[in-house]
Amino acid sequence: MSIVPDTAAPRGFAIDRGNGRPQRPGSLHVNPRLSQWLGLAEAGVVDAYTGKAELGQGILTALRLIVADELDLAPERVRLHPASTAHGPDEGVTSGSLSIQDSGGALRHACAELRGLALERAAARAGTDASALHIDDGRIVAADGTVLGDYWSLVASGDLDAEYTGRHVPKPAAQRRLIGRARPLRVDLADKVHGRPRYLHDLRLPGLRHGRVLRGPTLDATLAAFPPAGLGPLPAGVDVWADGRFVAVVAADEATADRIAARLRARLAWLPGAPLPEAHALPAYLRSAPCETTHPLQRGDEGLPEDSRHFRAEYVKPYLAHASIGPSCAIASWNGATLEVWTHSQGIHNLRDDLVKALAREPQPVAREAIVVHHVEGAGCYGHNGADDVAFDAVLMALRCPGAPVRVVWSRPDELTHSPLGSAHLVELRAAVDASGRITHWQHELWAHGYSSRPGRAKTPALRAAAERADAMPLPLPIDPPLAAGGGAQRNAIPAYDVPNVQVIHHRLTVMPLRTSAMRALGAYANVYAIECFMDEIAQALGVEPLALRRRHLQDPRALAVLEAVTQRSAWWAASVGDAEGMGRGLGWARYKSTGAWCAAIARVEVGTSVRVTHLDLAVDVGMVVDVDGVINQIEGGAVQATSWTLKEQVRFDRERITSDGWESYPVLRFSEVPEVVVHVIDRPDEPPLGAGEAAQGPVAAAVGNAVSRALGVRVRALPLDAEQLLQAVHAAEVVS
Repeated sequence: MSIVPDTAAPRGFAIDRGNGRPQRPGSLHVNPRLSQWLGLAEAGVVDAYTGKAELGQGILTALRLIVADELDLAPERVRLHPASTAHGPDEGVTSGSLSIQDSGGALRHACAELRGLALERAAARAGTDASALHIDDGRIVAADGTVLGDYWSLVASGDLDAEYTGRHVPKPAAQRRLIGRARPLRVDLADKVHGRPRYLHDLRLPGLRHGRVLRGPTLDATLAAFPPAGLGPLPAGVDVWADGRFVAVVAADEATADRIAARLRARLAWLPGAPLPEAHALPAYLRSAPCETTHPLQRGDEGLPEDSRHFRAEYVKPYLAHASIGPSCAIASWNGATLEVWTHSQGIHNLRDDLVKALAREPQPVAREAIVVHHVEGAGCYGHNGADDVAFDAVLMALRCPGAPVRVVWSRPDELTHSPLGSAHLVELRAAVDASGRITHWQHELWAHGYSSRPGRAKTPALRAAAERADAMPLPLPIDPPLAAGGGAQRNAIPAYDVPNVQVIHHRLTVMPLRTSAMRALGAYANVYAIECFMDEIAQALGVEPLALRRRHLQDPRALAVLEAVTQRSAWWAASVGDAEGMGRGLGWARYKSTGAWCAAIARVEVGTSVRVTHLDLAVDVGMVVDVDGVINQIEGGAVQATSWTLKEQVRFDRERITSDGWESYPVLRFSEVPEVVVHVIDRPDEPPLGAGEAAQGPVAAAVGNAVSRALGVRVRALPLDAEQLLQAVHAAEVVS
């Protein structure tokens, strides 16, 4: 075990504000030209650009609303362009619930600059002061009603090819018409509801060919021989080849590609690599694996005082799969000069950087300026799934088939076994409580793989096929952003409670038997689950109501406000105190990343041979609300996903392979099992906006865990809270008693 300091953020985890420039809002700091954000090429329409990806979270709708409000336009006049390396800003990765802060903040200030410039020019033309003018749907109007022009007549496109100056500030809250008030139609929803082509999976280009890829059972399994015996002749127009461990099939139609891939898969032989860990002994594996250790926080005493009451508990989270309903997909086209890629990657610029690295050893490397990457919506995924990997799969096939675009779609087993996973995570908590019932010491020790191996952040490409080819480049070991950039495994490991003595120890595993990377909320899901369950355990031992213990250790008024809102506004919380046998209620809360949104959750459950969550109420404070429906949708979605993780999901594997390769072996929450979810939004229009996408994961898990404990009378510390874990916890409690 090596001990290293908790260092500053690597490039790509956060906006670099140490580049010598005066600090600019959001992503304007690294994309300072107004033309990167706005365009006036067509009269009556404002083109707006973003580097953030629409993942189903409604970001295109929210950003459009921000632009329309700041420019006093009807939303229909704003044409928001999806992210592409061909135009618009480079905003890195859509992650960390930062789109509203980074992209929204940049667009809001860029629009304020455009608005101010138009008002200044209209005022100069009329010989009046700009403060005497107002804007009506893009037209600048004098006090007597005279129209003095509009954005398109007063500001030329060339005027936007200048850097943001900050001379004009966005509107104050009192002057906003749309932000926090309007209920806009989602720009992406109608196509999805009516089944119209919108997803990347629906895209068809002229001359399209179809590709499939076959992979070994583990990261280091090797191909015994190629071509395999008994494959037989291939139909005309079918191309099959192996490059090291990367095996590809390309055909003119999908049915043929699938048929040949199935025939090939049945005949391929793989030589096993190193054995995988013992799945039934995850805590022991996590504790014993090689790691590096950091100390994100050391405040006050290290040890627990002997004259206090001591508490200790261990919580474990399994590996999780993204399990998107639609498998990963990409299209690539190579015409000998330009490589064009259509992808649902969450970081198109980072992907382009890794494509350059991965193709550097080609006889004719492809230069960065020759690669264009477009974002097209795909199946929803909050984190690093197979979207980047399948994009490189498509690129390799397109380079082999110049002149024809190649579309690659992974299978369901591919998606569940070859995509990066969310790390298994072990938390050991210790605390000391003094005679007055106050927690005086807290120790949080965790073991996990790194939570990020996204493209564009390492010297070698984070693309699976790059590590499989004959000239293989090793996959980078997953790392963790430091706390300054939100943290990874250590995200939300520092308790938000007022405890004078706190020690946090982070053990990042330096081996990767199963590939891990970013998954929604990163380490916050496991850490908040552990912290909030531990608070309930302490409260029970002290004979104190869990909510009262939290209030005793909190001074943050916004934390207290979400706890107050969720418990006071709930229609069932107070009434469920006298629940029947097998029923229980529980509470959990957190401020995401300790710098993001505040969220509190309460859960009501029924426990029999399995757990059913019947009700969830959540209160969330995201500062300035842009689109209230968008906030509610994000919190609802996060709550349902967290419920699925907490009750059902875990990656299963033996010593040779991942075995959970379908919905039967990797079950997710069914529609019939979705609880009633109510979201209470606290709007603070004068506060900076904060993201909602990942705020609910930890609080919901903890609320469900605490509710199950109350209903069952036994604490279940290992996730998921399925029948197997319930039975083990009950048996363990019987042995102790």
